[in-house]
Amino acid sequence: MRTDLYTHPDYFNMDDLLSDEHKLVRDSARAWVKKEVSPIIDEHYEKATFPNNLLSGLGEIGAFGPYIPEEYGGPGLDHISYGLIMQELERCDSGLRSTASVQSSLVMYPIWKYGSEEQKQKYLPKLATGEMMGCFGLTEPDHGSNPGGMTTNFKDAGDGENVILNGAKMWISNAPFADIAVVWAKDETGRIYGIVVERGMEGFSTPEMHGKLSLRASSTGELIFVDVKVPKSHILPGRSGLGAPLSCLDSARFGIAWGALGAAMDCYDQALRYSKERTQFGVPIGAFQLIQKKLAEMITEITKAQLLTLRLGQLRNEGKATSAQISMAKRNNVEIALNIAREARQIHGGMGITSEYSIMRHMANLESVVTYEGTHDIHLLITGMDITGIPAFTREMPDLK
Repeated sequence: MRTDLYTHPDYFNMDDLLSDEHKLVRDSARAWVKKEVSPIIDEHYEKATFPNNLLSGLGEIGAFGPYIPEEYGGPGLDHISYGLIMQELERCDSGLRSTASVQSSLVMYPIWKYGSEEQKQKYLPKLATGEMMGCFGLTEPDHGSNPGGMTTNFKDAGDGENVILNGAKMWISNAPFADIAVVWAKDETGRIYGIVVERGMEGFSTPEMHGKLSLRASSTGELIFVDVKVPKSHILPGRSGLGAPLSCLDSARFGIAWGALGAAMDCYDQALRYSKERTQFGVPIGAFQLIQKKLAEMITEITKAQLLTLRLGQLRNEGKATSAQISMAKRNNVEIALNIAREARQIHGGMGITSEYSIMRHMANLESVVTYEGTHDIHLLITGMDITGIPAFTREMPDLK
């Protein structure tokens, strides 16, 4: 069982820019992770199982919908607090952060923003504690980077009360154990709506996906809908169109930007410690110029990413963060995390591939993170479109109304 010796790197005294509440939230999450998750995560990763026993604990530290108002059962924290919690979770494992991120940004967020008062009261308090878990159905087998091409659809059941849902979603985190799914589907006019599907509805199944070599401690599955009768009261009334699910992805990508930075900091922390302990040619390997170069570049990139995420969190709190700014942060932070993980693995030599250290697990996990919630290349093109005004990934301007 690996001992969690993590020490938070803070080269530019970033803690001075955080409130006491921010630091309390972060430190509480860190203490919980060290005690409850770090000792067991390697075993779950190797067995490709998700530690369901952690769900209530995640609820207790506020990892589920940190920014959800207290009136709906949430902690009522700000977006920087959300980011800091995601950072602490992914510092341990990306799969753990994915579970919390999906619950917060892709299930609770759309219900809070676009749901009816009845839907908010019914679902949010139980989702906040982990008593109820959810998943988000957007990606389809043939529609990933182009979600607007989805074929999942619903039509009026003709009874005045229900709709009939058909289709399939793929690569869905939390699907195998989720109690509800916030599913995005087209009505008979082709307009996209969110609809809450509950486990147990006839024709709804969630087969688990196997054979993953990344995010192994996260539960991933499909959503299959075969003539599922869903009450019309389950349709989110607050917003329709592709912009609705994309706004949820903004919240999730924001959390990923913070989370991936956590993985980078963990790899750096281990590499720095190892460089002082491992000796070759009679001296610690940290005495060699090439090792110092790697470490110096790691902490430089981490510090730049810390400044980027903090400023993004401030903008998010003010309601000013744009989708393009969030895309830039997600893309940058995942990229630097991958690079740092690879360099840290080299510093560890052969030991870097063992489960005694979390580096190889971070490397494998980040290969998923660099792809999901918008691929690395798509985020680059989002920035390109934002600065030029010309979309390069589609020949038509998307309708986000």
